Amino acid sequence: MSTSMLVAIDGPAGSGKSSVSRAAAERLGYGILDTGAAYRALAWAALDSGMNLDDETQMNDLLDRWHYTITLLGEQRVTVAFAEAARATDVTALIRTPELSAQVSRVSKHPTVRQRLNSMFLDVVATSGLPGVVIEGRDITTVVAPNAPVRILMTASPEVRAARRAGELQGLTREQVLVDIEARDAKDTLVVDFMNPAPGVTLVDTSEMNFEQSVQAVIEIVRAAEAAAHAAGES
Repeated sequence: MSTSMLVAIDGPAGSGKSSVSRAAAERLGYGILDTGAAYRALAWAALDSGMNLDDETQMNDLLDRWHYTITLLGEQRVTVAFAEAARATDVTALIRTPELSAQVSRVSKHPTVRQRLNSMFLDVVATSGLPGVVIEGRDITTVVAPNAPVRILMTASPEVRAARRAGELQGLTREQVLVDIEARDAKDTLVVDFMNPAPGVTLVDTSEMNFEQSVQAVIEIVRAAEAAAHAAGES
């Protein structure tokens, strides 16, 4: 792997992992890889091709033909092309619509699709040529990058996460968002533990932190890991 540092950040919705990850990566001079964008792009490609998102074989056939790119530095741009196409389509805005978001789980539920995309994520990091990459999303610390030098579980209380999400979503109260978050947490606990870090994973609870404090907490963990790696290299 050409990158010297891989930072894996996991956590539930509203914990701050996406915004904090991006800010920390920018200040560290690292790239940022949003893994969720790939699932969104795959869902878009399937819908655009008239395929059945619930059919695992069709989704794997699509993966055999597609070419996916995402920028790791600066403004995120996502493009999708097919083997027989001469030109890529910029889907950056297209994959963020509520209509598309509602379809993503139909492709992410397929085990072989997740396995193939996980391998793709690590390839993107390995060939980035950057001093480091922050990779964030679901199951990053335990499934996608369990051997990353830095693994962080970023969490917060349901009440705090609801307040943050309500501030981002127009037309919904904190109470309405809290009900949704608690329901999602109950569903997530069947397959993943977002409150207790796996062995070797550092817990960052942002319940009592503002945005700046959360970013600094991540940066301090990464800088400590960089120093440890440097010291190990000199010994």
